[in-house]
Amino acid sequence: MSSSTRHCSARARPLESHASQANLPLALYSADGVRNLDRYLIDKQGISGFQLMQTAARSAFRQLLRRWPQTGTVLVLCGAGNNGGDGYVLASLALRHGLAVKCLALTDPAKLQGDALKAWQLASAQEVEITLSAQLTDSELSLWLQQADVTVDAMLGTGLQAAPRDEFARVIALCNQAATPILALDVPSGLNASSGSAAGEVVSADATVTFIGLKAGLLTAQGPAVCGELVFEDLGTGPQLTRCSEPLLATRADWHNCAARIPRRVANAHKGHFGHVLVVAGDYGFGGAALLVAQAAARSGAGLVSLATRPEHVTAALSRCPSVMSHAVTDDGDLAPLLAAATVIVCGPGLGQGTWGQHMLQQVLACNKPLVLDADALNLMAGTVAVSSNQHILTPHPGEAARLLGVSVAEIESDRLVAAGKLQSQYGGTIVLKGAGTVIAGAGGQLALVSGSNPGMACGGMGDVLAGITAGLWGQMADPEQVAITAAALHLAAANSATEQFGFMSLQPTDVINALPRVLADAGF
Repeated sequence: MSSSTRHCSARARPLESHASQANLPLALYSADGVRNLDRYLIDKQGISGFQLMQTAARSAFRQLLRRWPQTGTVLVLCGAGNNGGDGYVLASLALRHGLAVKCLALTDPAKLQGDALKAWQLASAQEVEITLSAQLTDSELSLWLQQADVTVDAMLGTGLQAAPRDEFARVIALCNQAATPILALDVPSGLNASSGSAAGEVVSADATVTFIGLKAGLLTAQGPAVCGELVFEDLGTGPQLTRCSEPLLATRADWHNCAARIPRRVANAHKGHFGHVLVVAGDYGFGGAALLVAQAAARSGAGLVSLATRPEHVTAALSRCPSVMSHAVTDDGDLAPLLAAATVIVCGPGLGQGTWGQHMLQQVLACNKPLVLDADALNLMAGTVAVSSNQHILTPHPGEAARLLGVSVAEIESDRLVAAGKLQSQYGGTIVLKGAGTVIAGAGGQLALVSGSNPGMACGGMGDVLAGITAGLWGQMADPEQVAITAAALHLAAANSATEQFGFMSLQPTDVINALPRVLADAGF
Protein backbone atom coordinates (compact mmCIF):
# COMPACT_ATOMS: atom_id res chain seq x y z
CA MET A 1 0.00 0.00 0.00
CA SER A 2 1.42 3.40 -0.94
CA SER A 3 1.94 6.17 1.60
CA SER A 4 -0.81 8.18 -0.03
CA THR A 5 -3.46 5.61 0.89
CA ARG A 6 -2.40 4.85 4.44
CA HIS A 7 -4.58 6.21 7.22
CA CYS A 8 -1.99 5.39 9.90
CA SER A 9 1.67 6.11 9.16
CA ALA A 10 4.35 3.67 10.22
CA ARG A 11 5.96 6.65 11.94
CA ALA A 12 3.80 8.72 14.28
CA ARG A 13 3.98 12.42 13.50
CA PRO A 14 3.04 15.24 15.89
CA LEU A 15 0.23 17.50 14.76
CA GLU A 16 1.12 21.08 14.01
CA SER A 17 0.37 23.40 16.90
CA HIS A 18 -2.62 25.70 16.58
CA ALA A 19 -0.47 28.70 17.50
CA SER A 20 1.95 28.09 14.64
CA GLN A 21 -0.95 27.95 12.19
CA ALA A 22 -1.92 31.48 13.20
CA ASN A 23 1.58 32.68 12.29
CA LEU A 24 1.33 31.55 8.67
CA PRO A 25 0.60 34.11 5.92
CA LEU A 26 -2.91 34.43 4.55
CA ALA A 27 -1.96 34.32 0.86
CA LEU A 28 -1.96 30.81 -0.66
CA TYR A 29 -0.39 30.04 -4.02
CA SER A 30 -0.18 27.17 -6.46
CA ALA A 31 3.20 25.62 -7.23
CA ASP A 32 3.26 27.53 -10.52
CA GLY A 33 2.40 30.71 -8.66
CA VAL A 34 5.37 30.36 -6.32
CA ARG A 35 7.68 29.65 -9.26
CA ASN A 36 6.39 32.89 -10.80
CA LEU A 37 7.23 34.69 -7.54
CA ASP A 38 10.75 33.26 -7.76
CA ARG A 39 11.04 34.43 -11.36
CA TYR A 40 9.80 37.92 -10.40
CA LEU A 41 12.45 38.20 -7.69
CA ILE A 42 15.18 37.11 -10.09
CA ASP A 43 14.10 39.03 -13.20
CA LYS A 44 12.55 42.17 -11.69
CA GLN A 45 14.25 42.55 -8.33
CA GLY A 46 17.74 41.47 -9.27
CA ILE A 47 18.09 38.71 -6.68
CA SER A 48 20.10 35.79 -8.04
CA GLY A 49 18.62 32.30 -7.89
CA PHE A 50 21.69 31.01 -6.10
CA GLN A 51 21.35 33.76 -3.49
CA LEU A 52 17.76 32.65 -2.86
CA MET A 53 18.96 29.04 -2.60
CA GLN A 54 21.60 29.96 -0.03
CA THR A 55 19.12 31.99 2.01
CA ALA A 56 16.62 29.12 1.94
CA ALA A 57 19.25 26.65 3.11
CA ARG A 58 20.29 28.94 5.97
CA SER A 59 16.67 29.36 7.05
CA ALA A 60 16.05 25.62 6.95
CA PHE A 61 19.24 24.86 8.87
CA ARG A 62 18.21 27.32 11.59
CA GLN A 63 14.91 25.49 11.90
CA LEU A 64 16.71 22.15 12.10
CA LEU A 65 18.83 23.37 15.01
CA ARG A 66 15.81 24.97 16.68
CA ARG A 67 13.77 21.79 16.60
CA TRP A 68 16.58 19.27 17.15
CA PRO A 69 19.29 21.18 19.04
CA GLN A 70 21.20 18.01 20.01
CA THR A 71 21.70 16.95 16.41
CA GLY A 72 25.15 15.51 15.69
CA THR A 73 24.60 13.62 12.42
CA VAL A 74 22.59 14.76 9.40
CA LEU A 75 21.64 12.76 6.30
CA VAL A 76 20.60 14.95 3.35
CA LEU A 77 18.65 13.39 0.45
CA CYS A 78 19.14 15.45 -2.70
CA GLY A 79 17.22 15.33 -5.97
CA ALA A 80 18.01 16.84 -9.34
CA GLY A 81 16.37 20.28 -9.21
CA ASN A 82 16.58 23.39 -7.08
CA ASN A 83 15.14 21.48 -4.13
CA GLY A 84 18.18 19.24 -4.31
CA GLY A 85 20.33 22.36 -4.58
CA ASP A 86 18.84 23.61 -1.29
CA GLY A 87 19.88 20.28 0.22
CA TYR A 88 23.49 20.49 -1.00
CA VAL A 89 23.85 24.01 0.41
CA LEU A 90 22.32 22.91 3.73
CA ALA A 91 24.78 20.01 3.87
CA SER A 92 27.64 22.49 3.44
CA LEU A 93 26.29 24.64 6.26
CA ALA A 94 25.88 21.64 8.57
CA LEU A 95 29.45 20.53 7.90
CA ARG A 96 30.79 24.01 8.65
CA HIS A 97 28.73 23.97 11.85
CA GLY A 98 30.65 20.90 12.97
CA LEU A 99 28.02 18.26 12.32
CA ALA A 100 28.69 14.90 10.72
CA VAL A 101 27.06 15.08 7.29
CA LYS A 102 26.28 12.61 4.52
CA CYS A 103 24.54 13.42 1.25
CA LEU A 104 22.65 10.86 -0.78
CA ALA A 105 22.21 11.92 -4.41
CA LEU A 106 19.16 10.34 -6.00
CA THR A 107 20.33 11.38 -9.47
CA ASP A 108 23.83 11.72 -10.90
CA PRO A 109 25.12 15.14 -9.68
CA ALA A 110 27.21 15.49 -12.84
CA LYS A 111 23.93 15.97 -14.75
CA LEU A 112 22.80 18.90 -12.63
CA GLN A 113 22.34 22.32 -14.21
CA GLY A 114 22.12 25.94 -13.15
CA ASP A 115 21.93 26.80 -9.46
CA ALA A 116 21.61 23.15 -8.41
CA LEU A 117 24.94 22.46 -10.12
CA LYS A 118 26.55 25.36 -8.26
CA ALA A 119 25.19 24.00 -4.98
CA TRP A 120 26.66 20.53 -5.63
CA GLN A 121 29.99 22.08 -6.59
CA LEU A 122 29.97 24.05 -3.33
CA ALA A 123 29.29 20.92 -1.29
CA SER A 124 31.95 18.97 -3.19
CA ALA A 125 34.53 21.73 -2.70
CA GLN A 126 33.91 21.61 1.03
CA GLU A 127 34.35 17.83 0.96
CA VAL A 128 30.80 16.89 1.93
CA GLU A 129 30.51 13.10 1.58
CA ILE A 130 28.18 12.51 -1.39
CA THR A 131 27.02 9.03 -2.44
CA LEU A 132 24.62 7.90 -5.15
CA SER A 133 21.63 6.33 -3.40
CA ALA A 134 21.35 3.68 -6.12
CA GLN A 135 24.68 2.26 -4.94
CA LEU A 136 23.12 1.28 -1.59
CA THR A 137 20.95 -1.74 -0.96
CA ASP A 138 17.74 -1.35 1.00
CA SER A 139 19.41 -2.65 4.15
CA GLU A 140 22.40 -0.33 3.72
CA LEU A 141 20.19 2.69 3.12
CA SER A 142 18.02 1.79 6.12
CA LEU A 143 21.14 1.66 8.27
CA TRP A 144 22.21 5.13 7.05
CA LEU A 145 18.77 6.47 7.93
CA GLN A 146 18.84 4.87 11.39
CA GLN A 147 22.32 6.26 12.16
CA ALA A 148 21.33 9.86 11.39
CA ASP A 149 19.86 12.15 14.05
CA VAL A 150 17.88 14.03 11.38
CA THR A 151 17.11 13.27 7.73
CA VAL A 152 16.64 16.24 5.39
CA ASP A 153 14.26 15.68 2.48
CA ALA A 154 15.45 17.74 -0.51
CA MET A 155 14.38 15.30 -3.21
CA LEU A 156 11.45 16.51 -5.30
CA GLY A 157 10.14 19.95 -4.30
CA THR A 158 7.22 21.70 -5.97
CA GLY A 159 7.70 20.45 -9.53
CA LEU A 160 6.07 17.06 -8.91
CA GLN A 161 3.16 16.28 -11.24
CA ALA A 162 2.83 12.49 -10.83
CA ALA A 163 3.69 9.70 -8.42
CA PRO A 164 7.39 9.42 -7.54
CA ARG A 165 9.02 6.62 -9.51
CA ASP A 166 11.91 4.21 -9.29
CA GLU A 167 14.69 5.38 -6.96
CA PHE A 168 12.64 8.23 -5.49
CA ALA A 169 9.79 5.90 -4.53
CA ARG A 170 12.25 3.44 -2.96
CA VAL A 171 14.01 6.05 -0.86
CA ILE A 172 10.78 7.70 0.27
CA ALA A 173 9.37 4.36 1.41
CA LEU A 174 12.53 3.56 3.40
CA CYS A 175 12.48 7.04 4.98
CA ASN A 176 8.97 6.47 6.24
CA GLN A 177 9.90 3.09 7.71
CA ALA A 178 12.79 4.52 9.70
CA ALA A 179 12.47 6.12 13.12
CA THR A 180 14.67 9.10 12.19
CA PRO A 181 12.93 12.50 12.26
CA ILE A 182 12.59 14.18 8.87
CA LEU A 183 12.84 17.85 7.91
CA ALA A 184 11.30 18.52 4.48
CA LEU A 185 12.51 21.46 2.41
CA ASP A 186 9.69 23.46 0.79
CA VAL A 187 7.33 20.47 0.45
CA PRO A 188 7.45 16.80 1.49
CA SER A 189 8.61 14.84 -1.55
CA GLY A 190 5.68 13.16 -3.26
CA LEU A 191 3.10 15.79 -2.26
CA ASN A 192 1.46 17.96 -4.90
CA ALA A 193 2.14 21.48 -3.63
CA SER A 194 -0.97 22.94 -5.28
CA SER A 195 -3.65 20.36 -4.42
CA GLY A 196 -2.25 18.47 -1.44
CA SER A 197 -2.80 15.15 -3.22
CA ALA A 198 -0.27 12.34 -3.23
CA ALA A 199 -0.47 9.91 -6.13
CA GLY A 200 2.11 7.52 -4.68
CA GLU A 201 4.79 7.43 -2.03
CA VAL A 202 5.08 10.67 -0.03
CA VAL A 203 7.50 11.66 2.71
CA SER A 204 5.89 11.86 6.14
CA ALA A 205 7.84 14.73 7.69
CA ASP A 206 8.12 15.89 11.27
CA ALA A 207 8.57 19.46 10.06
CA THR A 208 8.41 21.29 6.74
CA VAL A 209 10.09 24.62 6.03
CA THR A 210 8.49 26.26 3.01
CA PHE A 211 9.81 29.33 1.19
CA ILE A 212 8.78 32.54 -0.65
CA GLY A 213 5.03 31.81 -0.90
CA LEU A 214 2.81 29.47 1.10
CA LYS A 215 1.61 26.57 -1.06
CA ALA A 216 -2.06 25.65 -0.70
CA GLY A 217 -1.39 21.91 -0.91
CA LEU A 218 0.50 21.97 2.38
CA LEU A 219 -2.75 22.80 4.18
CA THR A 220 -5.37 20.49 2.67
CA ALA A 221 -5.95 16.86 1.62
CA GLN A 222 -2.77 14.87 2.43
CA GLY A 223 -0.81 18.01 3.33
CA PRO A 224 -1.72 18.24 7.04
CA ALA A 225 -0.96 14.54 7.50
CA VAL A 226 2.58 14.64 6.06
CA CYS A 227 3.96 18.14 6.72
CA GLY A 228 4.30 17.93 10.50
CA GLU A 229 5.09 21.36 11.92
CA LEU A 230 4.79 23.86 9.09
CA VAL A 231 7.18 26.82 9.12
CA PHE A 232 7.07 29.63 6.55
CA GLU A 233 10.19 31.60 5.59
CA ASP A 234 9.82 34.51 3.15
CA LEU A 235 13.63 34.76 2.90
CA GLY A 236 13.40 38.51 3.41
CA THR A 237 11.54 38.97 0.11
CA GLY A 238 8.23 40.14 1.58
CA PRO A 239 8.75 43.86 0.75
CA GLN A 240 9.72 43.11 -2.86
CA LEU A 241 6.77 40.79 -3.41
CA THR A 242 4.23 43.41 -2.36
CA ARG A 243 4.69 44.84 -5.86
CA CYS A 244 4.12 41.49 -7.57
CA SER A 245 0.66 40.90 -9.03
CA GLU A 246 0.77 37.09 -9.04
CA PRO A 247 -2.82 35.89 -8.37
CA LEU A 248 -3.62 33.85 -5.28
CA LEU A 249 -4.96 30.33 -5.49
CA ALA A 250 -6.86 30.82 -2.21
CA THR A 251 -6.84 32.78 1.02
CA ARG A 252 -5.98 31.09 4.30
CA ALA A 253 -8.32 31.50 7.28
CA ASP A 254 -8.30 30.39 10.90
CA TRP A 255 -10.20 31.31 14.06
CA HIS A 256 -7.52 33.84 14.99
CA ASN A 257 -8.32 36.00 11.95
CA CYS A 258 -12.03 35.10 11.66
CA ALA A 259 -13.26 36.00 15.15
CA ALA A 260 -13.19 39.72 14.38
CA ARG A 261 -15.82 39.20 11.67
CA ILE A 262 -18.55 38.41 14.21
CA PRO A 263 -20.38 41.60 15.25
CA ARG A 264 -20.05 42.63 18.88
CA ARG A 265 -23.24 42.80 20.89
CA VAL A 266 -24.59 46.11 22.11
CA ALA A 267 -25.69 46.46 25.72
CA ASN A 268 -29.40 46.69 24.88
CA ALA A 269 -29.45 43.73 22.48
CA HIS A 270 -32.40 41.33 22.40
CA LYS A 271 -33.04 37.93 20.85
CA GLY A 272 -34.59 39.40 17.73
CA HIS A 273 -31.23 40.84 16.73
CA PHE A 274 -29.55 37.45 16.31
CA GLY A 275 -31.77 35.45 14.01
CA HIS A 276 -34.32 32.68 14.31
CA VAL A 277 -32.84 29.37 13.19
CA LEU A 278 -35.18 26.58 12.13
CA VAL A 279 -33.70 23.08 12.04
CA VAL A 280 -35.59 20.68 9.75
CA ALA A 281 -34.09 17.30 10.55
CA GLY A 282 -34.43 13.92 12.19
CA ASP A 283 -36.41 11.17 10.51
CA TYR A 284 -37.06 7.95 12.43
CA GLY A 285 -33.88 6.74 14.10
CA PHE A 286 -31.95 9.95 13.45
CA GLY A 287 -33.22 12.28 16.14
CA GLY A 288 -29.71 12.72 17.53
CA ALA A 289 -28.57 14.54 14.41
CA ALA A 290 -31.39 17.04 14.77
CA LEU A 291 -30.50 17.69 18.42
CA LEU A 292 -26.83 18.24 17.61
CA VAL A 293 -27.70 20.85 14.99
CA ALA A 294 -30.12 22.67 17.29
CA GLN A 295 -27.71 22.70 20.23
CA ALA A 296 -24.84 23.94 18.08
CA ALA A 297 -26.97 26.76 16.65
CA ALA A 298 -28.00 27.83 20.14
CA ARG A 299 -24.41 27.73 21.45
CA SER A 300 -23.27 29.79 18.46
CA GLY A 301 -25.41 32.73 19.50
CA ALA A 302 -28.68 32.32 17.60
CA GLY A 303 -31.41 34.46 19.17
CA LEU A 304 -34.06 31.76 18.70
CA VAL A 305 -33.85 28.12 17.64
CA SER A 306 -36.78 25.98 16.52
CA LEU A 307 -36.70 22.31 15.63
CA ALA A 308 -39.04 20.61 13.17
CA THR A 309 -38.73 16.85 13.56
CA ARG A 310 -40.64 13.60 13.87
CA PRO A 311 -43.09 13.51 16.80
CA GLU A 312 -41.14 10.67 18.42
CA HIS A 313 -38.14 12.97 18.98
CA VAL A 314 -39.90 15.92 20.61
CA THR A 315 -39.80 14.61 24.18
CA ALA A 316 -36.06 13.95 23.98
CA ALA A 317 -35.51 17.38 22.44
CA LEU A 318 -37.44 19.14 25.21
CA SER A 319 -35.43 17.26 27.81
CA ARG A 320 -32.06 17.80 26.18
CA CYS A 321 -32.54 21.33 24.78
CA PRO A 322 -35.22 23.18 26.77
CA SER A 323 -34.34 26.50 25.09
CA VAL A 324 -35.12 25.04 21.65
CA MET A 325 -38.74 25.26 20.50
CA SER A 326 -39.40 21.71 19.34
CA HIS A 327 -42.28 20.92 16.98
CA ALA A 328 -43.72 17.64 15.76
CA VAL A 329 -43.98 17.69 11.97
CA THR A 330 -45.79 14.93 10.12
CA ASP A 331 -46.98 16.61 6.92
CA ASP A 332 -46.41 19.66 4.76
CA GLY A 333 -48.97 21.77 6.58
CA ASP A 334 -47.10 21.44 9.88
CA LEU A 335 -43.91 22.90 8.42
CA ALA A 336 -45.27 25.96 6.58
CA PRO A 337 -45.80 28.28 9.60
CA LEU A 338 -42.39 27.36 11.02
CA LEU A 339 -40.71 28.28 7.76
CA ALA A 340 -42.54 31.60 7.72
CA ALA A 341 -41.25 32.52 11.18
CA ALA A 342 -37.61 31.58 10.59
CA THR A 343 -34.79 33.75 9.27
CA VAL A 344 -32.31 30.92 8.60
CA ILE A 345 -33.17 27.27 7.90
CA VAL A 346 -30.94 24.21 8.31
CA CYS A 347 -32.09 21.11 6.47
CA GLY A 348 -30.62 17.68 5.99
CA PRO A 349 -29.01 16.07 9.05
CA GLY A 350 -30.84 12.81 9.74
CA LEU A 351 -33.50 13.86 7.23
CA GLY A 352 -33.55 10.49 5.50
CA GLN A 353 -34.26 9.97 1.84
CA GLY A 354 -37.80 8.67 2.20
CA THR A 355 -41.11 10.40 1.49
CA TRP A 356 -41.04 12.52 4.68
CA GLY A 357 -37.55 13.82 4.00
CA GLN A 358 -38.32 14.57 0.37
CA HIS A 359 -41.43 16.56 1.28
CA MET A 360 -39.56 18.51 3.95
CA LEU A 361 -36.74 19.39 1.56
CA GLN A 362 -39.11 20.48 -1.22
CA GLN A 363 -40.76 22.99 1.08
CA VAL A 364 -37.43 24.23 2.40
CA LEU A 365 -36.05 24.80 -1.09
CA ALA A 366 -39.15 26.73 -2.10
CA CYS A 367 -39.18 29.11 0.89
CA ASN A 368 -36.65 31.61 -0.56
CA LYS A 369 -34.79 32.15 2.71
CA PRO A 370 -31.16 31.64 3.73
CA LEU A 371 -30.52 27.90 3.78
CA VAL A 372 -27.82 25.67 5.23
CA LEU A 373 -28.04 22.34 3.41
CA ASP A 374 -26.19 19.26 4.64
CA ALA A 375 -26.23 15.46 4.72
CA ASP A 376 -29.42 13.93 3.26
CA ALA A 377 -30.52 17.25 1.79
CA LEU A 378 -27.40 17.06 -0.38
CA ASN A 379 -27.97 13.39 -1.20
CA LEU A 380 -31.51 14.17 -2.34
CA MET A 381 -30.26 17.10 -4.42
CA ALA A 382 -27.46 15.14 -6.13
CA GLY A 383 -27.56 15.53 -9.89
CA THR A 384 -30.03 18.41 -9.84
CA VAL A 385 -29.82 22.18 -9.55
CA ALA A 386 -32.70 22.61 -7.14
CA VAL A 387 -31.98 25.84 -5.24
CA SER A 388 -33.69 28.95 -6.57
CA SER A 389 -31.34 31.63 -5.15
CA ASN A 390 -27.74 32.09 -4.08
CA GLN A 391 -28.78 32.49 -0.44
CA HIS A 392 -27.62 29.03 0.50
CA ILE A 393 -24.60 27.31 1.99
CA LEU A 394 -23.91 23.67 1.12
CA THR A 395 -21.65 21.74 3.51
CA PRO A 396 -20.70 18.41 1.86
CA HIS A 397 -18.04 16.00 3.02
CA PRO A 398 -16.04 14.37 0.18
CA GLY A 399 -18.54 11.52 -0.23
CA GLU A 400 -21.47 13.90 -0.58
CA ALA A 401 -19.44 16.13 -2.87
CA ALA A 402 -18.71 13.13 -5.09
CA ARG A 403 -22.43 12.32 -5.34
CA LEU A 404 -23.28 15.95 -6.12
CA LEU A 405 -20.77 16.04 -8.99
CA GLY A 406 -21.25 12.43 -10.12
CA VAL A 407 -17.59 11.53 -9.65
CA SER A 408 -15.53 9.37 -7.30
CA VAL A 409 -14.34 10.42 -3.86
CA ALA A 410 -10.78 9.94 -5.13
CA GLU A 411 -11.41 12.56 -7.81
CA ILE A 412 -12.71 15.01 -5.20
CA GLU A 413 -9.68 14.45 -2.98
CA SER A 414 -7.24 14.69 -5.89
CA ASP A 415 -7.86 18.45 -5.97
CA ARG A 416 -10.19 19.73 -3.27
CA LEU A 417 -9.93 23.36 -4.38
CA VAL A 418 -10.96 22.53 -7.93
CA ALA A 419 -13.79 20.32 -6.64
CA ALA A 420 -15.15 23.10 -4.43
CA GLY A 421 -15.12 25.47 -7.39
CA LYS A 422 -16.99 22.96 -9.56
CA LEU A 423 -19.63 22.47 -6.85
CA GLN A 424 -20.16 26.22 -6.65
CA SER A 425 -20.48 26.52 -10.42
CA GLN A 426 -23.08 23.76 -10.57
CA TYR A 427 -25.11 24.44 -7.41
CA GLY A 428 -24.50 28.13 -6.76
CA GLY A 429 -24.38 29.74 -3.34
CA THR A 430 -21.44 29.06 -1.04
CA ILE A 431 -19.77 25.66 -0.81
CA VAL A 432 -18.04 24.28 2.28
CA LEU A 433 -16.05 21.19 1.29
CA LYS A 434 -15.30 19.64 4.67
CA GLY A 435 -12.16 17.75 5.61
CA ALA A 436 -8.57 18.41 6.63
CA GLY A 437 -8.10 21.89 5.27
CA THR A 438 -11.78 22.74 4.69
CA VAL A 439 -12.26 24.64 1.42
CA ILE A 440 -14.89 27.36 0.97
CA ALA A 441 -15.93 28.46 -2.52
CA GLY A 442 -17.86 31.73 -2.68
CA ALA A 443 -20.33 32.98 -5.25
CA GLY A 444 -17.73 35.34 -6.72
CA GLY A 445 -15.29 32.54 -7.48
CA GLN A 446 -13.07 33.20 -4.47
CA LEU A 447 -11.58 30.27 -2.57
CA ALA A 448 -10.73 30.19 1.13
CA LEU A 449 -9.00 27.43 3.04
CA VAL A 450 -9.38 26.96 6.79
CA SER A 451 -5.96 25.76 7.89
CA GLY A 452 -5.53 23.09 10.51
CA SER A 453 -6.87 19.60 11.08
CA ASN A 454 -8.04 17.47 13.97
CA PRO A 455 -8.32 13.67 13.60
CA GLY A 456 -10.69 13.55 16.55
CA MET A 457 -13.33 15.06 14.28
CA ALA A 458 -13.42 11.85 12.24
CA CYS A 459 -16.63 10.57 13.81
CA GLY A 460 -20.34 10.77 13.11
CA GLY A 461 -22.15 13.96 14.03
CA MET A 462 -19.34 16.47 13.56
CA GLY A 463 -20.90 17.72 10.34
CA ASP A 464 -24.21 18.25 12.15
CA VAL A 465 -22.41 20.51 14.61
CA LEU A 466 -20.90 22.54 11.75
CA ALA A 467 -24.33 22.95 10.14
CA GLY A 468 -25.70 24.29 13.42
CA ILE A 469 -22.78 26.68 13.95
CA THR A 470 -23.17 27.95 10.39
CA ALA A 471 -26.86 28.69 10.84
CA GLY A 472 -26.31 30.25 14.25
CA LEU A 473 -23.73 32.67 12.85
CA TRP A 474 -25.81 33.46 9.77
CA GLY A 475 -28.43 34.99 12.03
CA GLN A 476 -25.76 37.49 13.13
CA MET A 477 -23.74 38.06 9.95
CA ALA A 478 -24.90 39.14 6.50
CA ASP A 479 -22.41 37.70 4.01
CA PRO A 480 -22.87 33.93 3.51
CA GLU A 481 -19.28 33.42 2.37
CA GLN A 482 -17.91 35.09 5.51
CA VAL A 483 -20.41 33.09 7.57
CA ALA A 484 -19.17 29.83 6.07
CA ILE A 485 -15.48 30.64 6.61
CA THR A 486 -16.04 31.83 10.17
CA ALA A 487 -18.20 28.83 11.05
CA ALA A 488 -15.63 26.34 9.76
CA ALA A 489 -12.87 28.12 11.68
CA LEU A 490 -14.91 28.23 14.89
CA HIS A 491 -15.86 24.56 14.50
CA LEU A 492 -12.19 23.56 14.27
CA ALA A 493 -11.18 25.85 17.14
CA ALA A 494 -13.83 24.31 19.40
CA ALA A 495 -12.71 20.80 18.45
CA ASN A 496 -9.10 21.72 19.21
CA SER A 497 -10.14 23.15 22.56
CA ALA A 498 -12.14 20.03 23.45
CA THR A 499 -9.23 17.82 22.39
CA GLU A 500 -7.09 19.37 25.12
CA GLN A 501 -9.41 17.70 27.63
CA PHE A 502 -10.56 14.54 25.85
CA GLY A 503 -7.83 13.74 23.34
CA PHE A 504 -8.55 12.57 19.80
CA MET A 505 -9.92 9.03 20.13
CA SER A 506 -12.67 9.90 22.61
CA LEU A 507 -13.76 13.21 21.08
CA GLN A 508 -17.52 13.46 20.49
CA PRO A 509 -19.69 16.09 18.77
CA THR A 510 -21.22 17.09 22.09
CA ASP A 511 -17.70 17.84 23.38
CA VAL A 512 -17.26 20.30 20.54
CA ILE A 513 -20.61 21.95 21.29
CA ASN A 514 -19.69 22.23 24.96
CA ALA A 515 -16.36 23.86 24.02
CA LEU A 516 -18.04 26.62 21.97
CA PRO A 517 -18.76 28.90 24.97
CA ARG A 518 -15.11 28.75 26.09
CA VAL A 519 -13.73 29.50 22.62
CA LEU A 520 -16.19 32.36 22.06
CA ALA A 521 -15.58 33.79 25.54
CA ASP A 522 -11.81 33.70 24.99
CA ALA A 523 -12.39 35.75 21.84
CA GLY A 524 -14.36 38.34 23.82
CA PHE A 525 -17.90 37.23 23.01
